[in-house]
Amino acid sequence: MTARGHDVAALVLRATLGPMLVAHGWNKVAGPGGLTGTTGWFEALGLRPARAHARMAAATEVAAGVGIAVGAAGPLPAAAAVGLMTVAARTDHRGKGFFVFKGGWEYTGVVGGAAVALAALGHGRYSLDGLLKRQHAGTGAALLAAGLGTAGAVALLAACYRPEPKPAEPAGTAEPERTDD
Repeated sequence: MTARGHDVAALVLRATLGPMLVAHGWNKVAGPGGLTGTTGWFEALGLRPARAHARMAAATEVAAGVGIAVGAAGPLPAAAAVGLMTVAARTDHRGKGFFVFKGGWEYTGVVGGAAVALAALGHGRYSLDGLLKRQHAGTGAALLAAGLGTAGAVALLAACYRPEPKPAEPAGTAEPERTDD
């Protein structure tokens, strides 16, 4: 790939991923239900304290999206996106299969993978980092984004993820086993 093709690929990826993250973060604040609805959703997911997590998730998503869109701060916005998607995959999409329309992890996997790919590509010449001649790209940047994002998510989940236990079926309510003799 030519240098120009590389820069255009990075620009297209940033112009796709960044605004989408901003929109998702802003929706947590101003969408139907606003922060109150997002807080209730996070409470139901088991993120404690839900109010703080609703605000932190919205702010992180908007900040990561802006950083990606303008091409600033090397792999750090990508790491934030990986962290957000790792937490979402574990708390909201786990056990629901692949397809997002069934609640699965498809969306979180694609966004996280695209963020790591962008870290590997770098923001390119048509970015704030390019303008300031602060390019970070390659395997190291991709590993940093993936590792830092995942480590942050694991730490957050260990400290703050407290889902309600699912109620056990009362004894004797299970359907009896059928035999077809």
